[in-house]
Amino acid sequence: MRSTETRTGNTERLAEAVAKAAGVEALPLSSPIEEPVDILFLGNSYYAFSIDPEVRKFIRSLSKDKVGKIVNFGSAAMLNSTWKKVKAEADKVGIPMEQREFHCKGEFKGIHRGKPDSEDLKAAAEFTKAIIG
Repeated sequence: MRSTETRTGNTERLAEAVAKAAGVEALPLSSPIEEPVDILFLGNSYYAFSIDPEVRKFIRSLSKDKVGKIVNFGSAAMLNSTWKKVKAEADKVGIPMEQREFHCKGEFKGIHRGKPDSEDLKAAAEFTKAIIG
């Protein structure tokens, strides 16, 4: 389970909820994947109308021999899902993307104050449980 280097704390809060539901530790992008994983939950958000360059770099460092598929999750104040941007990067390294994702509003500069909230975190956990069965 990986989370982007969070700038607002929103992705970190979601990552903790996802990790707890999956029974794993939420790790930063700076932690390399050393053991194969069937499902990689990847948290991210929009920055300047694209995914964070660190997320792009992380995905490009992945190997299809170590990652079965990527599950996208995140939040954003104004824009919607980053799924297409993450998929474009995952396609370059041959790692499939789960079609389902979790996305919610996130607070940014006073917009959507308090988001993600406890209901969003609960929904992220339920989403995770649905993915892992």
